[in-house]
Order: sequence, then structure tokens, then C-alpha cells
Amino acid sequence: MDIRFVHFYPDLMNLYGSWGNVALLRRHLEDLGNTVTVDTVIPSGEAALTDADFIFMGAGTERSQKAALQDFYRFGDTVKAAATEGTAMLLCGTAMELLGRTVTDDDGKVFDGIALADFTTVQGKHRIVGDVYGQTDLYPSAVVGFMNKCSLISGVETPLLTSLSMGFGNEDKLGPEGFHQGSVFASQLTGPILVKNPLLLRAVMEAIYHRRGQSLPETLPSYPFEEQGYEITAEQLKLRSEASK
Repeated sequence: MDIRFVHFYPDLMNLYGSWGNVALLRRHLEDLGNTVTVDTVIPSGEAALTDADFIFMGAGTERSQKAALQDFYRFGDTVKAAATEGTAMLLCGTAMELLGRTVTDDDGKVFDGIALADFTTVQGKHRIVGDVYGQTDLYPSAVVGFMNKCSLISGVETPLLTSLSMGFGNEDKLGPEGFHQGSVFASQLTGPILVKNPLLLRAVMEAIYHRRGQSLPETLPSYPFEEQGYEITAEQLKLRSEASK
């Protein structure tokens, strides 16, 4: 297949090596014999989303996020239509917050999101920093990552992580984290999240294939270092979470 990615604001929204999500996903798809093209979108630039197979935006500072939102808002209806049609999407870190109805900064100024989902974000001056170990309904294994945010996100009805054994969720310690609806994946976890979580990477690949009316091959190439990296991280975080009880 010829697969097309659309990567929003790779310079503006690229904290914590967010580009690694795109690089790894591209590599895995190419190793399956696909041709992958990555189109980047810059502020005030054009973006052809109607035939995109995957849409991505990485993490940015709160200041960069507002600049991104100011531009991204004009694509809101098109992004929502693409989500309805099953286009795979991943928004990481502060980019997740753009999917909701509003983002309120630490001075109380309210910014409109694209309202793909009904949640709201309130940012404060206190940063929430630490490792996260939790569960998702997508597969039995744990999800791991690192969080550095200053926001509370309220009203998420379909979280990506349904529960946590370690870390802070959308609005509570050990509460649900992220957002997942159909082919749309979003989380504050960094790492990058797809690099740290091979099964989540597979879930995104399955969404891309599903949109094309195909099934992801049951037998995939083996990447021992990726798998070992996940296993070590998950084991250590599990031990830490159990020791803290």
C-alpha cells in the first residue's frame, strides 16, 4: 500500500522526541512492504487530510500549544470528519488537549479547541511529573510512559488508559488517562509513547489497515530490542507500583 502520514507542526510541537512516534510507525509499515509518505504541516500552511491514512501531532510547551491551536482550529471540521471516516490519529502531550472543547491557561484565559470530544482542560502553575503504569482495554499488557504536564482534563468518557497503578491520570492520581475513540488515540504520556509500547504501536497500525479494508498480518517482523525495552520498563514500574502499596 501507499500510505500517507500528515504530521502537524513538527518543529513547534516536538518535545520529548515526539517525532520518534512517526519514525517508528513509518519503519514498521515499510518493513511490511508499504510505501510511506510523510507530509508536514507548518503554521499557515495547507494540509490535505481527506485521503490521509494517519494524522499526528506531538507534544509542545504550553506556549507552543496555543500557537498550534490558533492554526489547528481552522482544520477542526476536517479533522472531525476524518475521525468519523476512520482515519488513524495520534495526538501526544499537550496536543491531546486541542481535541477538547476548551483549554484554559494558568491566567484564566479560555481558548476554544476543535471539540472532537467533549472534555475540557484547565492548566495551572503546578507541574505533574512522573512515571505512569496503567491498563487499557485495547490489550491485556500494561501501558508505560512518563508524564510532565500542568493540566487537569475533565469530561473524558472514553480514556485510553482505563486505570493506573502508578502515576497521574487526566484529572486524578491513579485515575483514567488519555482519550480513545475509534481510530483516534491521544495521551499525555511521552517516551515517545509508541516507542515504549509495542502493542499500542500495533493498535495504531491495525487502525491504518482497517481504514483501507485490510487486516494487519498476524505474523509481524520481530524487533527484539523494542520488545526487551518494553519488558524491562514494565517490570520495573510494576515492582515500584507494588512496593508503594
